[in-house]
Amino acid sequence: MIPHDTITSAANPRVREAARLRDADARRETGLTLIDGRRELARATAAGVAIEEVFVDVDSAPDLLHEDATGFAVTRGTPDDPNLASLVASGTRITGLSRKAFERIAFGSRNEGLVGIARYQAQPLASLAVATDRPVLMIEGVEKPGNLGAIMRTADAAGLAGVIVCDGRTDPANPAVIRASLGTVFTVPLAMASAAETIDWCRKHTRRVVAAMPTGTILWHEAQLAGPTAILLGSEAHGISPAWQQAASAGTIHLDSVRVTMAGIADSLNVSATAAVLAYESVRQRGSQP
Repeated sequence: MIPHDTITSAANPRVREAARLRDADARRETGLTLIDGRRELARATAAGVAIEEVFVDVDSAPDLLHEDATGFAVTRGTPDDPNLASLVASGTRITGLSRKAFERIAFGSRNEGLVGIARYQAQPLASLAVATDRPVLMIEGVEKPGNLGAIMRTADAAGLAGVIVCDGRTDPANPAVIRASLGTVFTVPLAMASAAETIDWCRKHTRRVVAAMPTGTILWHEAQLAGPTAILLGSEAHGISPAWQQAASAGTIHLDSVRVTMAGIADSLNVSATAAVLAYESVRQRGSQP
């Protein structure tokens, strides 16, 4: 078992470098990100994500650490965290932090006492392997990490084939996305691509595109959403880009537009809510549980 240390200063260089991973530029430079929370870390570990270091708040999570004969803090693991013991066994550094130091890298007030540094980035579209008999969700121009995380949870819950983040303005390695997804970014097939690459992927894989739009010509429950479908949602501010309609007009892809009925004054749902409506309609149409 590797001996571990405890850091008390929030100005410690390792703490500063970890805190930088909240920034997109730092994540791109290093290929690293932060994972907040016990469940998220366990799911990342189970998915084979490389966890390079785990910081433990020694004040709020005393159940995870104890002092051994050498005086170093080591993790014990708990029944709720079956993968923590394996982190130590695999050589991951476990570092205790004081409350002040831990708060510099933790996600807001949702302190579960653990933050991991992981080597993780979404894969390119060319590497995406998905089931051919179930829909994928394609999210174009998504900006808010909370929306992307919620969409990942929906894809996981509904048993969809995967998610493509198209021209995204937030990346799946954002710690806020990971936290909002409850770690499902590590378990649902996921890729990032441009709109042009995604359109070409739909063509190559003969995916029928169903785009959600306030002016859609088909009601959501009348569209064919089961099978080899690609459900497309655009940003809440701009909708889907013109490239999709242009590709459909050129015969490159088949595209249907659908709308969700709105009884109030708002003309559209939140993008993650729309994703959930369409994902579960696809579940209903295939006549099975997710």
